[in-house]
Amino acid sequence: MRKIADSTVRRLSLYLRYLEEFETEGQATVSSEALATRGGTTSAQVRKDLSFFGSFGKRGLGYPVAELGTRLRDILGLSRRYRLVVVGAGKIGSALAQYRGFRQRGFDIVAMFDNDGEKVGKLYDGVAVRDVADLDAVLEAEQPDIGVIVVPGDQAQAVAERLVRGGVKAILNFAPAPLQVPDDVSLKNVNLALELEALSFALASQRH
Repeated sequence: MRKIADSTVRRLSLYLRYLEEFETEGQATVSSEALATRGGTTSAQVRKDLSFFGSFGKRGLGYPVAELGTRLRDILGLSRRYRLVVVGAGKIGSALAQYRGFRQRGFDIVAMFDNDGEKVGKLYDGVAVRDVADLDAVLEAEQPDIGVIVVPGDQAQAVAERLVRGGVKAILNFAPAPLQVPDDVSLKNVNLALELEALSFALASQRH
């Protein structure tokens, strides 16, 4: 399969959520125009995004809501469950652990870690925080799919290397630091400060 842009993948995730809303509302079919209107894009963009993965729906009749939802779940890999470990049990890490939406979408947090003795042993939605010294052994035992890094920037690379050595093939990085990982490891960075600065720019632009 050709390389698919991250922006396209993000829109597919949004389309899936809209389809779930349409299904809840009792709609059996939906047009590309309706998906575009709800998603703030164009019907041409919707059709282009879907065309990367085959033929969907019929001209003039729209897309079967349930069927397209099933196809998008398969495309996004959501037909299976994923095991996550979270390294860092501070405010962001603990908030992530308690977010029920992950489990609803097929992402199960199987372990949390921290190097602060006061945090070790705390429970977040049934998951106990473990000492980060146990990380390597737990990675071997649990074989998680995804590692989430929520540690200070100066610790992030070392954590990433331990995750990679433990067989983790996908990393979500919240630490304010660029990470180096092998080519066969997928890495996504979430920089909250940059996102807020983008919003600041948008607000500042409105004033000029």
